[in-house]
Amino acid sequence: MIPFLAMKDINLRQRDELHAALDRVLDSGWWILGKETEAFEREFADYCGAKHTIGVANGLDAMHLVLRAWGVGAGDEVIVPSNTYIATWLAVTYAGATPVPVEPVEGSFNLDPDRLRAAITPRTKAIIPVHLYGQPAQVHRMREIADPLGIKVLEDAAQAHGGRLDGKRVGALGHAAAFSFYPGKNLGALGDGGAITTDDDALAEQLRVLRNYGSRVKYHNEVAGFNSRLDELHSAFLRAKLPLLDADNARRVALAGLYQEGLADIDGLTLPAQDANAEHVWHVYVIRTARRAELAAHLQADGIGSLIHYPVPPHLQPAYAFLGLPAGSQPLSERIHEQVLSLPIGPTQSDEQTQAVIASVRRFFGR
Repeated sequence: MIPFLAMKDINLRQRDELHAALDRVLDSGWWILGKETEAFEREFADYCGAKHTIGVANGLDAMHLVLRAWGVGAGDEVIVPSNTYIATWLAVTYAGATPVPVEPVEGSFNLDPDRLRAAITPRTKAIIPVHLYGQPAQVHRMREIADPLGIKVLEDAAQAHGGRLDGKRVGALGHAAAFSFYPGKNLGALGDGGAITTDDDALAEQLRVLRNYGSRVKYHNEVAGFNSRLDELHSAFLRAKLPLLDADNARRVALAGLYQEGLADIDGLTLPAQDANAEHVWHVYVIRTARRAELAAHLQADGIGSLIHYPVPPHLQPAYAFLGLPAGSQPLSERIHEQVLSLPIGPTQSDEQTQAVIASVRRFFGR
């Protein structure tokens, strides 16, 4: 069996380091907002090239809290990709604002900067580009439009830890960035976790208050805040795993290269495109085919895992029926969601396993 992602193997590589991290936290007797979180926040900020990291409970909270800190709320609009996981939209809804979808560039899957300006209205307060599947979105081009209008840009970097655009790390491209450390991410904790990066001192201070019940001093609450804190144990685990991130990303790049080469000549199969100025970190390797269900069944019969990222676009989910965006309103996103299939990729995956996946796909298409 070739799993879609061998998370157990990924973590067992660092059994000793993770046990040492656990022991440090146990020995400290401190579980929330302590030295491990402070240290991880410094280390991750340095890694991203940002001034501040604020650890929170998950990636959705990271986006939501930034929007709250920016004062985004009822009556406001936030531009989001039509082609993304629903969490990006949910953050806007939690803040009380309205998500306004913009279609993607089909090859890269990311929000299309050329379509952005037409979606901006006097109510637009922020844009959330998603670095989908690990490929950095064209944030620089979006900021050229947004900055003169006073519109904030929040990176959804949940899938792109370590990626670069024009040589600059994700997490340092927008006015702020939101990360998830869900276990399957390129940098994953052993449970839920998230963080925000920013160069804005005032925003960082607001976020530290908002994540902790609106409090700087215990039992004194300045604002109606939230309970969203990256705990000490996951911070310690992430500190152990962060030094491996670049090597793990390099392994993903190598495996993606094998796929790109081995699957390049198959009619009826579309491979992912990479922007010339972006360093893709291949959180997932996503192909497109009109025969997705049949291919997935074929792979499963060959003992190969696959997943769909994602089967239903946000505007067609029942949760967003109130927006009145019917089928056909976001045709590019809908076509992508009908055809995408993610093949196995991960830092512990061997070349031999990858070649076996390639061979199975080629057999399916009669090549």
